[in-house]
Amino acid sequence: MISQRIRAFDWLRGLAVLVMIQTHSLSLLKPELRAGDFFARLQWIDGLVAPSFIFAAGFAMALTQVRAAAGGGSRSRRFKRTLRRLGEVLIVATLVNWAWFPIFREPRWLIRIDILHCIGFSLLIALPILALLAPVPRALRWASLALAILAFGLSPLTEHVPAPLGHFLNVNTGSVFPLLPWGGYVYLGAAVGASKTVREMAIWLFGLSLAGIVIWIFTAQVSALYPAHNFWVTDPANHARRWTQVCLFAIVLLAVERTWKSVPVRFIEVFGTSSLAGYFFHEMLLFFRIRGFCFEAVWGNRLSWPQYWPVLALLIACTFVLTWLTDRLYRRADAFISPDAR
Repeated sequence: MISQRIRAFDWLRGLAVLVMIQTHSLSLLKPELRAGDFFARLQWIDGLVAPSFIFAAGFAMALTQVRAAAGGGSRSRRFKRTLRRLGEVLIVATLVNWAWFPIFREPRWLIRIDILHCIGFSLLIALPILALLAPVPRALRWASLALAILAFGLSPLTEHVPAPLGHFLNVNTGSVFPLLPWGGYVYLGAAVGASKTVREMAIWLFGLSLAGIVIWIFTAQVSALYPAHNFWVTDPANHARRWTQVCLFAIVLLAVERTWKSVPVRFIEVFGTSSLAGYFFHEMLLFFRIRGFCFEAVWGNRLSWPQYWPVLALLIACTFVLTWLTDRLYRRADAFISPDAR
């Protein structure tokens, strides 16, 4: 049973947060600069941020559940602790929506599903399975894979489901990361996280990559299985391409972790272990005005490429400091609330 922390997935999530900050800060560029070959390459990298972030969240939850079950202790206590963590994710998700939308005048914005809602609700749906099957990692792995297949496979069929259920199932009602198909990445991550050894983990990452490549090769045939749908949003073959790239990158990070034990990556790990804080603070610094100031208010649509990079570095530095401070405070509070947590 894996007892040590898998730093490779901290790096995966930390890098996802860093690139997410860069992605969102592109709003600071002059509009005419958001084109061309370099921008297109940047967009390709940016397109892997959400799958990586969501995949790593599912991985961490499953690994934590399996490890806790192997260590013994009360299943009830473990379940309550997990519920608290998911509650924290959904509270922060609601705070972010509150920052952008009048949720009290128009409560529909409360169920505008963004990336944190997707992670929180997807794991909440799977929590009974995670809790029950954690002592049997193999069963948990296959159950998670089945959920992922359902999430990706049903997605093209739910594009036109109306509100209020549509908020959770498609983008037509204003949601950005509806549970279908994006919850599929949570469950793929959980399938990998429910591993007894790092070798098993690597085998599953490789297997998912191979499956993704096969589905990708047969894109036309997979798309033909469904009625007309938005290929770039819901098609399983398009998402197979994304999860293949994420899994292959995760394999590289596992190899780096095993080969170079002393890689100086504490900076990245802070964002990886406190990704919720990193997500929240960079959004607020970038877009939420306090006494008229935020990065977007001062530099939005104004920067050239040479100006953009130092401002991005400043945003990352500010986010890092706030995330690091929050991490220290949270660890103390968590130790006080759950002194016997494993």
